[in-house]
Amino acid sequence: MSTLTVDIFISADGYARGEDSPAYFGYLGPDLERWIGDQGSTRQIALMGRVTYEALSAIPEEVRDEGWDQMMQTETVVFSRTLTATTWPNARVRADLVPEVTRLKKESDVGLYTIGSVSLARQLTDAGLVDRLRLMTFPLVVGPSGREPFFAGLAANELELVAHSVLDDRIVLTEYRTTGRDIPRA
Repeated sequence: MSTLTVDIFISADGYARGEDSPAYFGYLGPDLERWIGDQGSTRQIALMGRVTYEALSAIPEEVRDEGWDQMMQTETVVFSRTLTATTWPNARVRADLVPEVTRLKKESDVGLYTIGSVSLARQLTDAGLVDRLRLMTFPLVVGPSGREPFFAGLAANELELVAHSVLDDRIVLTEYRTTGRDIPRA
């Protein structure tokens, strides 16, 4: 059985993006680039939603780099009820998120991870399919311009910290394992 890791890049106030935020909230540095490259070079299956797929597909050819090339080599599942095909060589489209991820977790011999796709990550979390939650917290509060709050409306769930590090002296990466237990209560 494979492990599903949800990767979420968030501001300190829990938003996946700000109204006018650049990629990586404008904090792309050598450590973060290396981390992204390491993730892309590990044999895994990437999961993403249609909006993320379309955003990545729209990256102009002149700025596509070796990270882009790695992504094209990665087995990818795009979840959508409107797309029927992708233009990526190793990608396929599936409509039913929870049944497909449940099947992949049972049958796959490699890990699964999400790219972007906050709504997809939330649905997987709500369905109890997430084994690991990796939060990349960027050093800013986007405030009223915040879009896509990751934590709003999620069910209570206890997490166990399994790893943490600081990238580029300012970005905090924390990795948690889901415990399946309710949170402590008074």
